Amino acid sequence: MNPAALVRIEANALLLLAERLEGGMATDFARAVEMILACGEARGRVVVTGMGKSGIIAQKIAATLSSTGSPALFLHPAEAHHGDLGMLAKGDVVIALSASGETEEILRLLEMLKRIGDGLISFCCNLRSTLALASDVALDCSVEQEACTLGLAPTASTTAMLALGDALAIAVSARKGFRAEDFANLHPGGKLGKRLMRVEQLMHAGAALPQVAPSTPMPDVIYEMSRKGLGMTTVVEQGRLVGLLSDGDLRRLLEHDGGAALARTAGDAMNRNPQTVGVQVFAVEALRQMEERKITSLVVVDDAGHALGVVHLHDLWGTELI
Repeated sequence: MNPAALVRIEANALLLLAERLEGGMATDFARAVEMILACGEARGRVVVTGMGKSGIIAQKIAATLSSTGSPALFLHPAEAHHGDLGMLAKGDVVIALSASGETEEILRLLEMLKRIGDGLISFCCNLRSTLALASDVALDCSVEQEACTLGLAPTASTTAMLALGDALAIAVSARKGFRAEDFANLHPGGKLGKRLMRVEQLMHAGAALPQVAPSTPMPDVIYEMSRKGLGMTTVVEQGRLVGLLSDGDLRRLLEHDGGAALARTAGDAMNRNPQTVGVQVFAVEALRQMEERKITSLVVVDDAGHALGVVHLHDLWGTELI
């Protein structure tokens, strides 16, 4: 079969799933969201389980839930009967994935789930199956056909399960008011983590912050800019930012005043409206502002306008934000 046709089979499965979510399945989906929210409020966890290919999808759903603010873990249904049942605790919610709804290893968990009293959400292609009928909420993942030419290997059905798990995780996250700041705290590593670093983690602060007073003579201003190596200096008065001088400002001053420029002070030549950011701004947002405004640095300030540091364009490029 043409590869494009196989992909269209899976795409069609997603379109059918979307139609169900907009129709008769909307109520059941909303109940599943409420179950997970209630579980989180009671400090329970979401336990996702599945065998074979469904198990692989279950692992990804557990990871997505955890990364979007809903503590979750994967329970292998076969290993559960050899000690891993201890991973389950009263107050958890279980999401069980089984296309047939008759997976033996999962059905053997039902008695224990009922004994503990945990809620059960199932992803099934057969809502008349044993698993679906035993569930508090059964979500329909049925497909018209699998992309496998033999109609045997789970393909379109696991794609539907994956998309449904993503939808559930994001819906719960949105209801919780999960913010970009929360996401950043859970993703400190890798390129994603670097994109979500805050400017306070990258800024030049303390002794590395170039700063002069408005009364500082121009030769001393030039010395401070050269010594700190950022091509600029802040101008501060009693700790508060009152202006900024850049290499470009100095060049323009020398072109206009010639040798007389050296007789001026920082306050005479400074830009009185420098671009600033708060300490909690993400590095990627600071980079966007610099590129949009065609500048090479931003002064980091607190709510009172005190200069806390400087973040430079080269520092952001060095974090592989792009």
